[in-house]
Amino acid sequence: MFLSGMTGFSQVKKWTLKECVEHALQNNITVKQSELDVELTDVESMTALGNFLPDISASASASENTGLSFNPLTNNAQTTTFLSVSGRINIGYTLFDGLRNFRQSQRAKISKIAAQYNLSKMQDDITLMVANNYLQVILNKANLDVLKSQNTVTQEQFSRTQELVDAGVLPQGDLLEIKATDASEKKSIVMAENAVRISLISLAQLLLVKDYQNFDIEDEGYDIIDEGISNKNVSEIIEKAKETRSEIKIAEQNVELAKKDMQIAKGAMFPTLSAFFGYDTRYTNATSYIQQIDPNNPTVIQPIGIVEETGQVVVSEYPNTITQLASANPFFEQLYLNDGIAYGLQLNIPILNGLNSKANVKRSKINYERSKYQLQQAQLDLESTVYQAYVDAKGAFKAYEAAQSALESQKLAYEYAKERYDIGLTNAFDFSQSKFRYDNAKIELNRAKYDYIFKLKVIELYFGIPITELKF
Repeated sequence: MFLSGMTGFSQVKKWTLKECVEHALQNNITVKQSELDVELTDVESMTALGNFLPDISASASASENTGLSFNPLTNNAQTTTFLSVSGRINIGYTLFDGLRNFRQSQRAKISKIAAQYNLSKMQDDITLMVANNYLQVILNKANLDVLKSQNTVTQEQFSRTQELVDAGVLPQGDLLEIKATDASEKKSIVMAENAVRISLISLAQLLLVKDYQNFDIEDEGYDIIDEGISNKNVSEIIEKAKETRSEIKIAEQNVELAKKDMQIAKGAMFPTLSAFFGYDTRYTNATSYIQQIDPNNPTVIQPIGIVEETGQVVVSEYPNTITQLASANPFFEQLYLNDGIAYGLQLNIPILNGLNSKANVKRSKINYERSKYQLQQAQLDLESTVYQAYVDAKGAFKAYEAAQSALESQKLAYEYAKERYDIGLTNAFDFSQSKFRYDNAKIELNRAKYDYIFKLKVIELYFGIPITELKF
């Protein structure tokens, strides 16, 4: 029981086609890059949303002045050392910019859709590559099984020929011919084993699987499954492809992106209206000289003129002030007393900027027209590709039918040659040639079968069947 458990544990995992496809979609580098492109459009959307929010900034500064400086509160020059602190908050908001922010928001949404279609196309391409490589491994394994099976027949025929040579029924040369056939078949088996290993390594590299030695696939249960797509008219498949294929949708989104770029470029030729609001305050610990009324002698009498007729002196009473040194007010009190605000509107009218705006509009119009031509070209390319795939699938099916007929004929010819050889009516060379043709017919049938399976699935994919729902 212990040995049986160890044997089961050491068996190599065999990957199914579905597992290979899922692993590739999760780990393939090209797919990951396309996923990053989708994430990048989220950044573009965030930037577009941020354009609708106000710009808010705050600043603060602190400095110490020594020597002759201007007091930031009294604006008087004085020779002293004092600390000065200031702060500011600014808010700006764009009220109108030629609808550029709105167009940028629309463009970000379209860009995200285009990136998702690009990701879908890349996933389809990777899936087809995995399926093609997977079927190639199956084909190589099937060919190897044919060669091994026929070599077993050769080994049996060698024993039978040895008996006939010993009995004097067949010449010694026939035995040598069988030995040569056996050596040639063993060489072909070695080459077929190498082909299997190389195709497995290619598939493992596509899946980013590092353990090449233990990588293997499930090579049973794959046959021709036709969902009826091959019987449809090629024009119907083409129209369905235009509705579902990512190539067309990508080109359509590129047209929309070019259109938005043109609208954004035109928006730069409109005036820009923005509103602003600012708040600032300051503090200093500098002392200052102030004028105050003398409490001991609050008023003073001073002459102000003379009466011409009498010569009498006219006097008046004035406040008697004295100059005193005042210390700085407390920090928060100064922030309250020394603050100020500013607000208003700003209008920016573009008049001439070196014809840059006009050139950008012209350039965006050309790109818009080019994108429409690219959409038309994408439609033509898709029509050509689908039509070629349809013709290839039809041809592959005819080749598969021909290979079946050829195998049946070669099987009858081989059985007839074997019967004649067993009774000594034909030589070993003629028999080996018949067997060689029979082997090639089996290999050709395998090739035609898996070639038709792959091309049939391509047609189904163009018809809109999701890649995950293709049946093999």
